[in-house]
Amino acid sequence: MIDVGAMVPAISQWLPRQRWYSGQVEPETLTIIDQEIRGDRFPVLVRLLVEADRHIYQVLVGVRSRDDHSDFLRGHEQAVVGDVATHQGDAMAYDAVHDPELALVILDAVAPHEKAQRARLMSAEQSNSSIVYDERIILKLFRRIQRGHNPEVEITEALAARGFKCVAEPLATQRVRDFDLALLQPFLSGAAEGWALALTSLRDLFGLNDTASIPIINIDEPPPQPLDPAQAGGDFAGEAARLGAMTGAMHVALADAFGRHHADSKAWAEAIAAQADGLEPGDVDRRAIQRILDRLADIDAGAAIRVHGDYHLGQVLRTDAGWYVLDFEGEPARPIEERRRPSTPLKDVAGMLRSFHYASAVARTERDEYALEDLAAAWEDRNRKAFLRGYMNAAGPGNILPADPECVGAVLAAFELEKAVYELGYERAYRPDWAHIPLAALRRLTEREQ
Repeated sequence: MIDVGAMVPAISQWLPRQRWYSGQVEPETLTIIDQEIRGDRFPVLVRLLVEADRHIYQVLVGVRSRDDHSDFLRGHEQAVVGDVATHQGDAMAYDAVHDPELALVILDAVAPHEKAQRARLMSAEQSNSSIVYDERIILKLFRRIQRGHNPEVEITEALAARGFKCVAEPLATQRVRDFDLALLQPFLSGAAEGWALALTSLRDLFGLNDTASIPIINIDEPPPQPLDPAQAGGDFAGEAARLGAMTGAMHVALADAFGRHHADSKAWAEAIAAQADGLEPGDVDRRAIQRILDRLADIDAGAAIRVHGDYHLGQVLRTDAGWYVLDFEGEPARPIEERRRPSTPLKDVAGMLRSFHYASAVARTERDEYALEDLAAAWEDRNRKAFLRGYMNAAGPGNILPADPECVGAVLAAFELEKAVYELGYERAYRPDWAHIPLAALRRLTEREQ
């Protein structure tokens, strides 16, 4: 038998090494609030819900004999929790999601009707862990847990129930007490991430620019005309328009599923102003910010609906059947009540427009050529317009959006401002070399008001 309580000190030391842990240091207190043990022989799976400094996490611990030299932990030393005593002798505890054998046990706990032969852990996730089985289904395990329905489960189920085809419909969920722990969905094999497609488009455009920049040998040839992003073989505008149309349809489906509510534009303006108070002196003209927010506060802002909340090119996949949208959790650092609160659909639109800017800036930075700045800006402008055209055709003015186009523009400007303020704070804390990207957006937004 495993003494789960004896694991607490090791888990406390292990948590700060995990990307999904919201703290920076070892928690002062850690309490086990729920536990389940599967298996009486190695390997054993221990599922824990732990409360660490008032935050709740799902911890999945695998236990194997100390003599078991499995290769799955090679290169994943951060996954090792530590030593643990069992009735079978000394053992090693580790993050079970790395163990292909225990991954099948995890699947059985969530969806006993689903059988699989192989499992692989997906990487690069912040607040969750996702395991793909037989390249057919994918299990998302929520790590940061809050009471009440997780928006990912709640919204995905609601959209699928309304016949919205651009989400992978839920196959199974796991809920313990008042906590959503896991969601099983079809795996969109062969899909391409929107972010990767956008960068490919930009690289193709820059490569075409390289060709156009080859010196002219025949002096009688006319000089080349400025390059238009539409000339690139990897032009993204058609996909941007289709992505906009899918986004508009998603918002209409969300409004139908969760209702249309009164838009409190004044409260939105006050909330954005409070966030902007964190800007450093000299970042932007504060009077210009106030003019953007004053305009928001004084207009009919359309409807308030449930939204995605963290919408960008990394949250959408292009398949042969069209665009699919992922991850409705919103920004995990925000309280779940705030993530579930209705907002303007233009909040998501602003997030995607900011993502186009990020893609253009990152692609240009890869080349370290400031001469490409105008071309990158032209790519961003072309795809912004294409996305908005597709979106407006699908969402429809007066349905969930303001009927007046000028009001649409005012709301969108305010929420682009909000997103850029959030991005600047994040970049300064975690990626200071990227802080210039949202700062440039803030200055561009506010210069229009001067």
